[in-house]
Amino acid sequence: MAKLYFYYAAMNAGKSTTLLQSAHNYEERNMRTLLFTPKLDDRFGEGKIASRIGLDRECEIFTADDDLYVWTAHEHQREHVSCVLVDESQFLSPKQVLQLSLVVDKLKIPVLCYGLRTDFRGELFEGSASLLALADNLIELKTVCNVCSRKATMVVRLDENGKVITEGSKVQIGGNDVYRVLCRKHFNEATKLLD
Repeated sequence: MAKLYFYYAAMNAGKSTTLLQSAHNYEERNMRTLLFTPKLDDRFGEGKIASRIGLDRECEIFTADDDLYVWTAHEHQREHVSCVLVDESQFLSPKQVLQLSLVVDKLKIPVLCYGLRTDFRGELFEGSASLLALADNLIELKTVCNVCSRKATMVVRLDENGKVITEGSKVQIGGNDVYRVLCRKHFNEATKLLD
């Protein structure tokens, strides 16, 4: 039975690596996959999903205006699609999460979404909130805190001097030069949001 999955974690937990491995597993069995990534994340080149360990793959690029159900239905009619995989799924709109749930419920195609749960202020991303509400399966991927090696669940943003900041745009694309992963305790200490 097809399901909507949300694999979530802080940065550096291997979300993109896991996505690419899942796609490989399907394709190794001659099963076609459809991979999506948001247009706004072009750190590794437009239309590419890449992991920090060096794996990468061409994929489809979506914008906030794209209907992912219609897109998938069209591709599925053209040639059978066995699985849809979405990288950086925190950038999905709530409407797109509903569209992906239709892919599961109407087309009977499993959808695997991979993304961050919260932003640098500890607030849910819109796409992540919708996935947490609608996904059939929630799977947490784990990584470790940069300070204490406990499980990291939070991300802090750094300024150009390496200092933690708590103001600014919700979305700023970046890697280890801009963000650090922390456990909740060290997130609270670093951000001082509770002071």
